[in-house]
Parts: sequence; structure tokens; C-alpha cells
Amino acid sequence: MSSTIPPDGPQGPEYLEHGGGAAVRPARSGSSSKKPVLIAGGAIAGLLLVGGGIWAATWYLSTGAQPAEALPDSTIGYVSIDLDPSGAQKIEAVKTLNKFPAFKDKLDLNTEDDVRKKLFEEIQGTGTCPDLDYGSDIEPWLGDRAALAAVDTGADQPSPVFVVQVKDSDKADAGLKKIQDCSGDSNSSEPSGGWAINGDWAVIAETDKIAQDVVDDAEKAPLSDDADYQKWTDEVGDPGIVSMYAAPEAGDYLAKNLADLTGMFGGSATSAGSVTCAATPGSSTTSCTSTGTVGSETDTPMPSQMADALKDFKGAAATIRFSDGALELEFAGDPGVSRQGVYGSDHGDDVVATLPADTAAAIGVGFQDGWFSDFVDQMASYSGGQTSASELMSQMSQASGLDLPGDAETLTGDSLAISVGSGIDPETFFSSGDASGVPIAAKIKGDPDAINGVLDKVRGQMPTEESSTLGSDSNGDMVAVGPNADYRSQVLGNGTLGQSSTFRDVVREADKASALLYVNFDAGDGWLTKLAADDQEAVDNLKPLEGLGISAWQEDDAAHAVIRLTTN
Repeated sequence: MSSTIPPDGPQGPEYLEHGGGAAVRPARSGSSSKKPVLIAGGAIAGLLLVGGGIWAATWYLSTGAQPAEALPDSTIGYVSIDLDPSGAQKIEAVKTLNKFPAFKDKLDLNTEDDVRKKLFEEIQGTGTCPDLDYGSDIEPWLGDRAALAAVDTGADQPSPVFVVQVKDSDKADAGLKKIQDCSGDSNSSEPSGGWAINGDWAVIAETDKIAQDVVDDAEKAPLSDDADYQKWTDEVGDPGIVSMYAAPEAGDYLAKNLADLTGMFGGSATSAGSVTCAATPGSSTTSCTSTGTVGSETDTPMPSQMADALKDFKGAAATIRFSDGALELEFAGDPGVSRQGVYGSDHGDDVVATLPADTAAAIGVGFQDGWFSDFVDQMASYSGGQTSASELMSQMSQASGLDLPGDAETLTGDSLAISVGSGIDPETFFSSGDASGVPIAAKIKGDPDAINGVLDKVRGQMPTEESSTLGSDSNGDMVAVGPNADYRSQVLGNGTLGQSSTFRDVVREADKASALLYVNFDAGDGWLTKLAADDQEAVDNLKPLEGLGISAWQEDDAAHAVIRLTTN
């Protein structure tokens, strides 16, 4: 379907009571085209939704009705946006984003502005539906929230659906008709798309019938009452400007479509072919194979672990929000195969927390016993049965000169951190061939003698002039490895990075993390702005940044991850 999206994009928050609206209005007749009014026809509400995706980092609403109330529990995937002009996070968003000159110059927003109008003006400036007037055609009916969803309506593929909050059903009906006329194909006698309005919501789909079916199904069993939806949206924490949800059924859908892609990319694919999924005799695994007319010389099965994870997928949710001067993306979902190996540990910050407080950047990972074997098992599954785990392990041992998996697990210890010091000179780091002065090192918590034994094996296979990059020192149960002896000494000390205010602000749930990333943009007298020293505009827009943190952890039966970008 082609898509021409209009200027009335992201519909925002609903200040309504679910089920309290007027009876469903009859669907408009003559809307049998396969192109949805907002998706293919480029209608205003759809445009604001997409445009709001671009500017989503600006607005948030924390309370009130949600588009999930107007969608059925057969919804497979869901993305919503909140544009409440009086929402609790609007002040936080404006305060944070106005620190960046580029944003302030572009939109010049304040807490009293109508965000929907600003978005409409930005989008209409691209030439979409120039005859529409926000004040008369959009504002009288457009609410503050909207969602884009994929709904299982019994067809071969999920139906794309827009849900838009409306303030006046009659004016919404008239406004959508005007959008339909604006965005339709001038060479076609048929209108594009259809909709049905029920109380506080307009449901827009490919046809009036689909829209009405969605409304009817939502009244019987709304997504907002679905147990899986409630579980994962609760796990992800406070709602944000953008909320996302994937139902357990999304796993089956992805399994089929990824199997299609796996077959297509396995050879010189010329058409889709067919997909067969079957249980492996004597085991609980499932193998999906693409065969038929794909044009490949051999069948390419989907990795068994991937197929199993998708088959057993329990659901997931995510949100984007503003929080204390930071922009956050938080995810919670089915842990799947990540229960094993690296992602099952909670030692990601054991070493990172002991780094120097002025560390510029660090990656921390915790390890469970047997993690490397789990990793190789997973890699072998991607071969589609062409290589067993034992064969792959043997090949890797021969290529590396190491005794695997033992040497790999010894070398990484219980927890490992890779750090970059505050004295980093970006120009030297990226252009110099001599690493001896670069403050970078790996710090490992484990058995120093055993770790150095493995390092000796690795150094023995390197040219003499290069082996110095793996210089090492130890202190207690810690080993520092890197090219700079002075920095190794600093790293081996009992640093206090874990207690620094920047680290605590940037890295969420560090004490639970299996893996984490930390970046301090202010370290070393602002190394980030030094990278753009010749571009004053870039420097001005980089200066407000303080830090970046990414952390991943597991709690009970859920995997969590947070990306957090903070400002000064």
C-alpha cells in the first residue's frame, strides 16, 4: 500500500471515560478502497502520528484514558503517543529540550503552546494537504492521544489500524471526510480508507467494515483489560510520551515472517516460496524451513533457538519518557534465551563500580559458569544444522590456539570491565598508531595466575611489537590488561565510579545489571565537544549532554533494559 500521510498526526491523550460515549456511528458508505485513510491516504491524524514520532521526544502525558481502551485484545502490536498540553512531563520536556539551541531555534516551544498545532504547521509545511485549516478542520475534534496498531481480524495478515482520540464525534466525522478528500487519489472515483467513531475514539482502517469490526471487538474485550498487556505495561514502569506493546501472538507472526526471510536470503531468492515449521523428533525444538520457489540452492532453516524463543514468546512493552532532565527508553519483556549465559548474571557492575571516578566510558559484563558453551550452542543453532556445537567449539579452539571453553571463561573471570580514562585525547585515540599512551584497559575479576596463563597463550601468537598492547598487572583478585602501564595502575586501584553522582544518575539498576554501558560526556574537560571543535553549532548542541547509560537485568520472569541520556 502506498502511503501519503497528512498533517494531523499524532493524536494525543484522551481525557474521556471509556465506554461512556455515544453509540457507534454508522460507517461511511463507499469506503471500500484497500488504502486506509490515514495510512495510505495520508490523512491528517496519521500524519501527526508519524510526525509526532519525530518530535515524540517532546511531550508526555502520565494519566488519563489510553488508546488501548479502543482496541481489541486481538491486537498483536501497538505504538501510542501522548501529546497532552498540560501533561506532567511537558514542563520537564520543554525544560530539557530547550537546552539544545537547534531544538529551541526550530520549534521555539514553551509550556503554553498547543503541541498539536505546532506539529500540524511543521507537517503542512512539507506541502501536504495545504488547504486544510487547523483551527476549523482539525482543532475542534482532535484529541491528545493516538495509536498505530496491528490487529488480528482473521485475515492472512494483521490489519493496520489507527486509533485517534476525538473531542466531538460529529466534527471528527466531518474532519476525517475532509482529510479523505484531500489525501485521496485524484484518478480514483473511490474514497481511500474508512473509519468508525465510538464515543471518544475514531478507529481508522483500510475499510469501514474493518474499522467497525475493531470497534465491536474492542467493546467486548478491550486490549486495556488483557492480562498480558497489563503485565508488561506494568513491568515497564511509568508511561511516557511513546508507549509500545507486543502481544505473545507476535512471536508466532514473527516466526513465520522471519522464516520467509531466512529462506529468501539463503540463496538467489526470486519469490517467497513456502514455509514449513515442524517439531524435531525426540526434542522440544522447532525448525522452520523455507522451501519451494525461493530460488536458493539449499533450504535455509531458521535457527532452532530463535524459533523456540519466538514460539514461546510471552510478550513485551517499552516506553519513552522524560525523567529528571533525562530522556529514557525502558523495555521489559520475555527473557527468552537470555535466561542463560551472560544475560542471566547480576555481576555487570562488580568491576565497573571499582573504576576511577573520572572514567570517561566503560562497559561492564558479568558472567555465569558455562557462559561460553551457551554462546557456542546458540551460534551453532544459527547454522541450521550445518555445524554442531562441538564442531564449532573445536574449530574455534584450533583457530585461536586456546583450550575452549575453559580458557575463554578463565579470561573473562566473574566480571569484566573495559574502561577509557578521562585523559583520552580523541584525535590521538583515532589517528595514532601508538597505543602506549592511550588510557584504555580491561579490568577482570578472577584468578590472576590463570588469567595471565591464558594471556601468555594469546601474546605468544602475536608479533612482539603488538604483544605489548596486552600488558598486564594484578592486585588481589583483579587483573588490568592494556597498553598503558600508568593507566593500568590507576584502574587496579579501588576506584569509586559506582558512587559518583553522574554514574548513579545515568545507569539504572546497576547493582542488578548483567551488562551495562556508561559514558560521561563531561570527562576530561569535555572530550565530546573536542570532537566537534571546528563546528561551533555542533559544540553548542553537544554541551548540554552529561552522560549516557545502558543497563540490562533480569528480575523474576522479565528481562529489563534502560537507555538513559542525561543533560547537565
